[in-house]
Amino acid sequence: MRKKTRRIFAALSATMMVAALGLGGCAGGDGAQENGSASDAGAGGGSSAAKTQAAESAGEPAGEAVTLQIFAANSLTKAMAEAQELYTQQNPNVTFGDTQYEASGTLNEMLGAGQYADILIAASKGTMDDAVEAGYVDEATRSTMFTNQLVFVTKEGGELAGTDVTLKDVAAGAYTLSVGDENVPAGNYACQALSTVGAYIEPDGTTGADATGKGGEFSDALKDKVTLGGKVGDVCKYAETGDVDLAMVYTSDVYRMGGVTICSVVPDDTHKAITYPGAVTAQSEHAEAARAFLEWCMTDEDCAKIWQEWGFDMATE
Repeated sequence: MRKKTRRIFAALSATMMVAALGLGGCAGGDGAQENGSASDAGAGGGSSAAKTQAAESAGEPAGEAVTLQIFAANSLTKAMAEAQELYTQQNPNVTFGDTQYEASGTLNEMLGAGQYADILIAASKGTMDDAVEAGYVDEATRSTMFTNQLVFVTKEGGELAGTDVTLKDVAAGAYTLSVGDENVPAGNYACQALSTVGAYIEPDGTTGADATGKGGEFSDALKDKVTLGGKVGDVCKYAETGDVDLAMVYTSDVYRMGGVTICSVVPDDTHKAITYPGAVTAQSEHAEAARAFLEWCMTDEDCAKIWQEWGFDMATE
C-alpha cells in the first residue's frame, strides 16, 4: 500500500513539474513574441518611431505641437511653401503659420515694429546684417542658405525675346526698364550693376560690388525710362505685361512668375553676390525647432530638389 501511494505521489509530482515547465515555456514564448513584435515595429512599421525621432530632432518633445512663423523674401514664395509641406510630412508635430513674404527691408521693418516671427530669411547679406545690428535675430544661428542670379527678362514671345541685352544697351537708353526700389535687394543689385556703365550714380561715386545700390540717381539717359517696383514680383510683372521692355530680376522669378523669358544674365562681377541668409529671430519661442528647420532646409536631399526646381542654388559656404 505504501509503495502504491509513493508511486501515485511520484506520478503527481512529475505531472506538476511538466505543467510548470509548460507554463514557463508559454511565458517565454509570449516574451519572444513580444520581442519579435517590437523588432518588427522597429524594422518594418517604424513610422511611429521615425516620427518620434523626427519630432525630437526638431528640438521639441515628441508629439508637442509647434507652429513656426516665418518671414521670408518674396522670391521664396512658391519654393518655401513646398518645403514647409514636405517638412510637416516628415515632422507631423511641426506646422507653419501664415508665412509673410515681403521685400527683405520690409521684413526688417515688420520685426522692428514688433511683429512676431521665429525665422527670418532675407534676400541679401546687407539686410541680414541690418537685422543682426538691430538685434532682431540671433547671430549665432545665421547661415547662408541659397544663391541666385540677376537676369534681364522680357515679355515671353515679345519683340525682345531672344535678344542678348547688355548693360551698355540699357545705359544708352535703348529700352524702358523696371527694377526694385531701395527696399528690394534685387533692386539694389540691379543698381550696382547699372553703376558699372554709368547708368546709376551712387552718392559717393562707388560702382559695382562696392556700391550699395541705394541713395543714388539714374543717369539722364535712363531716369525717364525706369519704373520702380516695391516687390521683385511686381518688377517681373511689369515686363510680363509689356509695361516695360525689360526687367532686372532673379532667375528664380522666371520660374515662379512665368510669362517672361531671359534675355541675358547680368555679369556676377558687376554686383554683390546674391545670397539668402537665414536666422532664428531673437524673440522666437521655439528657437530649437526653428533652428532645426533651417538646418533641414540646407541638408535634406528632397528639400534641395525643391530649391533647385524653383531656380535656387544651394550655398556652398
